[in-house]
Amino acid sequence: MKQVIVVNKALDLPTGKLAAQVAHAAVGAFLAASHAAQAAWLEAGMPKVVVYGAHDAALLELEATARQREIPNCVIRDAGRTVVPAGTITCVGLGPAPAASIDRLTGMLPLV
Repeated sequence: MKQVIVVNKALDLPTGKLAAQVAHAAVGAFLAASHAAQAAWLEAGMPKVVVYGAHDAALLELEATARQREIPNCVIRDAGRTVVPAGTITCVGLGPAPAASIDRLTGMLPLV
C-alpha cells in the first residue's frame, strides 16, 4: 500500500505552502479510501511519495484516471488566502492503494 501526492509544478510554490498543500492532499485522499485500505496503509507505515505534475490539467487527468481505476483521490483547490488565487489546483492525493496500481499511474513523474 502506498500514497502519492502530485504537486502542480507550474505554480512553483514556496516550501511552506507546498508542504501545507501536500498535507491537505494526503489527508483528503486517506479519507476517500475504504476503511480496509486505510488500515492496510497505516499498518504498512503510511508510505508516501511526493512528485511533480506539469500543470493543473495534468493533475486533473491523473484524478480522472484514478477515479476510473477506483484509486482513492483528492484534488486540492486552494482557498486563496496567501500565494495563489482561490480555486487554484495545487495538488492531487492518490491512494492509499496497492503500490503497483499507484506506480502505473505516477511512476514516470519526477520526485519533488
